[in-house]
Amino acid sequence: MAEKLKIISLGGLNEIGKNLTVYEYGNDIILVDVGMGFPDDDMYGIDVVIPDFTYLIQNKDRIRAIFITHGHEDHIGAIPYLMRDIQAPIYATRMSAGLIKLKLEEHRLENRVKLITCEAGDVVKAGRFSVEFIHVNHSISDAVAFAIRTPVGVCVHTGDFKIDATPIQGGMIDLTRLGQLGNEGVLCLLCDSTNVERPGYTKSERAVGASFEALFRGCDERIIVTTFSSNIDRIQQIIDVAAKYGRKVAVTGRSMENALKVSTELGYMRAPAGTVVDVSQIKGLPRDKVCIVTTGSQGETMSALTRMAFNTHRQVDIQPGDRVIISASAIPGNENAVDSVVNELYRRDAEVVNERELPLHVSGHACQEELKIIHALVRPRFFVPLHGEQRHLKTHARLAREMGMDPKNIVISDIGRVIEVTPDSIRLNGTVPAGRVFVDGYGVGDVGAVVLRDRQHLAQDGMIVVVVSMSGEDGSVISGPDIITRGFVYVKESEELMDELRQVALDALHDCEDRNIRDWSSIKGTIKGDLSDYLYKKTKRNPMILPVIMEV
Repeated sequence: MAEKLKIISLGGLNEIGKNLTVYEYGNDIILVDVGMGFPDDDMYGIDVVIPDFTYLIQNKDRIRAIFITHGHEDHIGAIPYLMRDIQAPIYATRMSAGLIKLKLEEHRLENRVKLITCEAGDVVKAGRFSVEFIHVNHSISDAVAFAIRTPVGVCVHTGDFKIDATPIQGGMIDLTRLGQLGNEGVLCLLCDSTNVERPGYTKSERAVGASFEALFRGCDERIIVTTFSSNIDRIQQIIDVAAKYGRKVAVTGRSMENALKVSTELGYMRAPAGTVVDVSQIKGLPRDKVCIVTTGSQGETMSALTRMAFNTHRQVDIQPGDRVIISASAIPGNENAVDSVVNELYRRDAEVVNERELPLHVSGHACQEELKIIHALVRPRFFVPLHGEQRHLKTHARLAREMGMDPKNIVISDIGRVIEVTPDSIRLNGTVPAGRVFVDGYGVGDVGAVVLRDRQHLAQDGMIVVVVSMSGEDGSVISGPDIITRGFVYVKESEELMDELRQVALDALHDCEDRNIRDWSSIKGTIKGDLSDYLYKKTKRNPMILPVIMEV
């Protein structure tokens, strides 16, 4: 019986971020992207979210290669966590490889991982697969799509893309090659769905340059611009317009500094000599000769712009009259954080300009008409929408149907679901382990659902600790119970409630004594149950209750 091609997403479906797609045929596996996601508001203390790698670790001897579409965090951010457990070469374009190298160095893995740089047009063989790199436009340099040749047919995996006829550098997306593949015959298209709800076309990156020109021209104040650190073309436009108007450019924020370092070394960023200076050098310059490019467009707590706004940045403080340009749109969920920073900037009498007033940001993702062009060029037999929440995937499936695709040939999958493809069929069949793994500091996966639930419980209701000293000989109470609270009530204002809680705990101890209960865990359970019932009746709250018994 002929082998089937299996396609499994371990991230990037029914969510935005942590993109990871597995292609499997016979004894060979390749991966496309290994991204991370960002924590939701209720994931207290979690730094990043990565895919569950269980299936990949179980099959690590079959993984032939990892292919990267572009260098955004949601496509490369989880690479260091995966490479601790598997050995496979990583193939990426120059910009992506430069950013991956920084990550590997940070995790001290640079000597363990084989990182191979490719260019658009290159074809790499990996087991029974061969993968062709195809140039696309996106909001970071060197983005590519892949034509993945398999024994059952060709799959086109777009990665993140848009169609930009006037890009800042790198040329327009290679529609010719996609059309050639369509003529040769494409078995399956796996396509970005991020902007599928938006009609029309995504604007060119050059539209933002005209807005910068208008804001720099005739401005006598200091200019501070915040944008995504990965958008090298945007930063290049800022440097160009600053140089045109005689301003020195200082960069602040770790990710922005890293992006500038990598892109300059690789030749993607070009600044006239003497234009870019260290942030420590701007203090003595006239206000109309300074431009600061900073991280913080999403209101991140520790970002440079947030620290400037709240006056905790070591080298830059916001001054009255500063023109702050926010060249980004708020990612859904970040609106409150961005508003908080903007309000603080206004409080310091800065002038804030955002995309409501001028076109200061354009998306890196294709809108409906661009997606239709790709579908029309590629003409796939089967279609799998990628990169989006359920509404994006369903909308993209509808778009494919409107273009004449048979609904039976469209599969909306979920993380962990196995898609089986033959030359004549596509279907969902089975699952593999999948989900979210939480990274907290150096801990990977040690914060599970139970720990998160406890953190949410503590954040919402607080905690009460009941401390009792008991005799190890006869179980009598020697001292206590003492009540300690955190995040529940302010003790000094609630002394009466504290006295009542002590009495409830004492009654529970006497009850255990009367029933001759000597087992510490049973005593703790009784204290916890009685206090919980009493508190809910009295306050309608459910704090976490931790009884502590010290044996004397």
